[in-house]
Amino acid sequence: MAARILHRLRHALAGEGGREERACGGSEAEDCPESSELEDDTEGLSTRLSGTLSFTSHEEEEEEEEEDGAGDELGEPPQPTGTAAGAEDGEWGPAAERPGGSLLTRQLQELWKKSRGSLVPQRLLFEVTSASVVSERSSKYVLYTIYLIRSGRFDKAPAAIARRYSDFERLNRRLRCRFGCDMAGIAFPRKRLRRNFTAETIAKRSRAFEQFLSHLHSIAEIRRSPEFLEFFFLQDLQAAQRLTCTGMYREALATWANAYRLQDRLGVCGSGRFLLTLAGLAVCHQELDELGEAHGFCEQALQLLEAQGSHPLLGPFLQAHVHLAWKVGKDKRRSEARLQDLREAGPPLQQQPTLKECLIKEPLE
Repeated sequence: MAARILHRLRHALAGEGGREERACGGSEAEDCPESSELEDDTEGLSTRLSGTLSFTSHEEEEEEEEEDGAGDELGEPPQPTGTAAGAEDGEWGPAAERPGGSLLTRQLQELWKKSRGSLVPQRLLFEVTSASVVSERSSKYVLYTIYLIRSGRFDKAPAAIARRYSDFERLNRRLRCRFGCDMAGIAFPRKRLRRNFTAETIAKRSRAFEQFLSHLHSIAEIRRSPEFLEFFFLQDLQAAQRLTCTGMYREALATWANAYRLQDRLGVCGSGRFLLTLAGLAVCHQELDELGEAHGFCEQALQLLEAQGSHPLLGPFLQAHVHLAWKVGKDKRRSEARLQDLREAGPPLQQQPTLKECLIKEPLE
């Protein structure tokens, strides 16, 4: 009897100690997740979560511990037998406290689900994946590589840009001149006179640029503006055009392809810049004797031009499509019919430039 009383006393003391430890641990767990993510708010910045919250591991640990316990939370508790078992009925030991011990986990799960549900879904995410210090003869700067990621999808070939602080500052200045009211609440990292190349400054600016671009993209008028769009793909278009003019088709093809992905992520696949990008892809693939790919990009361009009666690139695309279709053995009758309609409606097609000539002569400013 004395042994049984001593045993019960030990269990009761262990239970109270466990409750105190869990209470202390619970308060720390509630304080930790948010506080460390708000350090940059003094400069108008905010950081994204560096990982995803997962409660599976905690639940699995609890389940492993319960296998050695006296009861099962989800099943029927074992029926006590004998006088000794009946004397311990209703006793609060460590195994009996585990259902309450997982209350904090369930509360955190519910809170996390509610917080996720309250967030505005983002269709496009901007992530600084790397930052490198570049030293030139007369200057030194940090080059930030930003990936454009569609939320909820896996991009096999990511769209990426590399920009320096002055590029972001120029975009900020141009947008504030045109969209003063919309830009009033958008923070931009200020210039520093020193410590521009420390890891802390680069990390803070990386997070600031991510938030800056996300905020701009959330405003429809800014998202559709030439200033915002050309910040992403104009440099690639200019570089690809120069490479095409000098006959460096393989290098130009990679740059045209990245410009294609950027415009696709930004949702501007019906613009004149996108048609020029398709022309660049078709020309480079044709020069590299990749005729099937060139034919495919011509078809894509003609589908976009389907509803347009006239366009400077319509004739060149039709002529290129007819030639490529004959080379790869595809049907070219529809393009030939459209070419005939153009002949009857306008000047002779012999006077029109080829697709490559249009690509080289197009001014990109």
